[in-house]
Amino acid sequence: MSTRTSRSRRSPLPSTTISDHQIADLISKLHQLIPQIRNRRSSSTVSASKVLQETCNFIRSLEREVDDLSERLSELLASTDPESAQAAILRSLLM
Repeated sequence: MSTRTSRSRRSPLPSTTISDHQIADLISKLHQLIPQIRNRRSSSTVSASKVLQETCNFIRSLEREVDDLSERLSELLASTDPESAQAAILRSLLM
């Protein structure tokens, strides 16, 4: 009996199991979404663990980018006259 199966039988939540086929399908979808993997020539041989690792790395880099852009935007708003057209445009983009 697999570890996944034995855990799912002990799980109090109904229908929380996911099939191996569903996992493989999700890994394949992630494989296509992550640029670091998608752009490799030998990407068809990437393991599921590598896809998950690269996905985590990609998400972390996106989080850093969002933080950086947020900080830059805050600095820009702080240095802009609140009554200016530029400040109005920036505020409208944030809404």
